[in-house]
Amino acid sequence: MATLVTGAAGFIGSHVAHRLLDRGEEVVGLDNVNDYYDPTLKEARLARLMTREGFSFLRLNIADRSAMEAAFAKGRFPRVVHLAAQAGVRYSISHPHAYVESNIVGFQNILEGCRHHGCTHLVYASSSSVYGGNASLPFSVHDNVDHPLSLYAASKKANELFAHAYSNLFGLPTTGLRFFTVYGPWGRPDMALFLFAKNMLEGKPIDVFNHGKHTRDFTYIDDIAEGIVRTLDRPARPNDAFNAMDPDPGTSSAPWRVYNIGNSAPVQLLRYIEVLEQELGRTATMNLLPLQPGDVPDTCADVEALVKDTGYRPATTVETGIERFVAWYRAYYGV
Repeated sequence: MATLVTGAAGFIGSHVAHRLLDRGEEVVGLDNVNDYYDPTLKEARLARLMTREGFSFLRLNIADRSAMEAAFAKGRFPRVVHLAAQAGVRYSISHPHAYVESNIVGFQNILEGCRHHGCTHLVYASSSSVYGGNASLPFSVHDNVDHPLSLYAASKKANELFAHAYSNLFGLPTTGLRFFTVYGPWGRPDMALFLFAKNMLEGKPIDVFNHGKHTRDFTYIDDIAEGIVRTLDRPARPNDAFNAMDPDPGTSSAPWRVYNIGNSAPVQLLRYIEVLEQELGRTATMNLLPLQPGDVPDTCADVEALVKDTGYRPATTVETGIERFVAWYRAYYGV
C-alpha cells in the first residue's frame, strides 16, 4: 500500500519521496515533468528516485481526469501527498490559465480520487501567499485570508476551500500546508537563491526587488519535508471546540486543518544575499528594483499550531541552509 506523492520530480516532492523511502515505505511518484523550468533538473531528481527500492513512477498530468481516475482506481493509495502545482507568483500574471488547469482542475481530480478510493489522509501544498494583504506579523493560521494579491495565491486559497468542502461532505481528512519561501539543494531555478547563485558565478548582475528591503521567512527544504511527513502521520481531526458563532479559520468541525511551515525567523533579502556572497566568495552586482505586482513586503510564520499538533518546529538557519545549497550547486553543475 504505497503513498502517492504528486510532483515527485519537483523540488519539494522529490525530497518528501526520499524521506518516506528512508523510512522503508513504498512510494508512487507522479509528475508530468513539464517545462515550466529546466526539465533536465527534474529528470535528474527523478533519476535519483528511480534507484531507490520501493519507488515507482507515473508520468501523468493531474489535470487529465481520465488518467487520474485510472491511477487512483489501480493504486488505491491510503495516503496522498499532493505537491504538484503550477508555481510562481509573477508567472501567474502572464499565464493565468495554467493555474486554473493545474491548481484548480488538477486539485479537483486529486480530491475525487481520494474520495472514491479509500484515502485516509490527503496532505496538500498551500502557500504563505494566501496571507496576501495581511500586514499583521507573524502570519497565523487563525487569521482571515480573504485578500490574495495574485492568482497563484487565489488558487491556493481555493485549494483550502475545496478541501474543506470534501472534508465536510465526505469525511475525508485533509491537511493544507502553507510553505514559506523554500530553498536548498535541488531547488527551483526560477527562485531567488538559484538565480542569484547562477548570475553571480557567471559574473552577471542580479535583480533585487523592493531594493532588497523586504523580509522573507526562508525555510530550508529538510524542515519542509520533515513537517510534511509529521503532518502526514497525523490525519486531520475535527476540532471538538469549534464554535460556529465565532469560527476559527485554522480549524473546523470537519476533519480539516491548515498549518504554517516556516522558520519563524525572517531575514532581510539583503542579508540573504550577503550570506550567499560569503559562501560563493563573490560580490553581487545588484539591480535594485521596486516591489513586483503580486509580491508582499514581508512574511513570517506563526508555527505554534504545527508545534502543538506534531511536536515539530523548523529551525535551520539561512547560514547553514545556504552553505548546503552552494555545496550542492557547485557539485551538480561542476562549478
